[in-house]
Amino acid sequence: MIVSIKNVSKRYGKHEVLKDITLEIQSGEIFGLLGPSGAGKTTLVKQLVGLDLPSEGENFLFGKKMPSLQLIEKIGYMAQSDALYTELSAKENLEFFASLFGLKGARRKQRILEVMELVDLSEHLNKLVTNYSGGMKRRLSLAAALLHEPELLILDEPTVGIDPVLRKSIWNGFYDLKANGKTLIVTTHVMDEAEKCDRLGLIRDGRLIAVGTPEELKANTNSSSVEEAFLAYGGAEHAN
Repeated sequence: MIVSIKNVSKRYGKHEVLKDITLEIQSGEIFGLLGPSGAGKTTLVKQLVGLDLPSEGENFLFGKKMPSLQLIEKIGYMAQSDALYTELSAKENLEFFASLFGLKGARRKQRILEVMELVDLSEHLNKLVTNYSGGMKRRLSLAAALLHEPELLILDEPTVGIDPVLRKSIWNGFYDLKANGKTLIVTTHVMDEAEKCDRLGLIRDGRLIAVGTPEELKANTNSSSVEEAFLAYGGAEHAN
């Protein structure tokens, strides 16, 4: 078990953002957190990378309670907003992030070229990030998260603003990472992306309303799509 979330709630004042979430994520799977904006997905993944703390409950990664500095090198995190230095080139950005993870010399050079190829930005390595489009910045953020070859990748809306053709190639990259034994947690509100995940956690109003493979969720609700299944679960939840 690579991730174990135990009875996690989060409150900001009287506003409850997460409500008693319990979830386990297996090693080597692509796990999708699916829900509309404001459902609590970002709050949950921020806790998993140690950027936020639960009001109640505990989060464990690799069997250790988060937050834990020991685990930083095992985790790659791509936030919803791009944490890039726009006055630097893409190469300079990646060299900075590589240095944080102790990548040096030939290995650093090789990894920068590899991740830029994966996100199809090789031709733009020396371009200033201020001249990148929004979609290019998303892809560079993904490259930065992949640099140190983490065992667990936590990606918050990784393909927002990326065109469909590139989105497909990035998902092919995700499958390659999974084939190499990596675990991916992807938050999304895009239904066709949800179908690409091994398992899904459906989140609505801070509650985990269902967990299963896309096929299981559709079968359990007699739905033809994940979107239909989400609405079926969400409707049942809302009625309670």
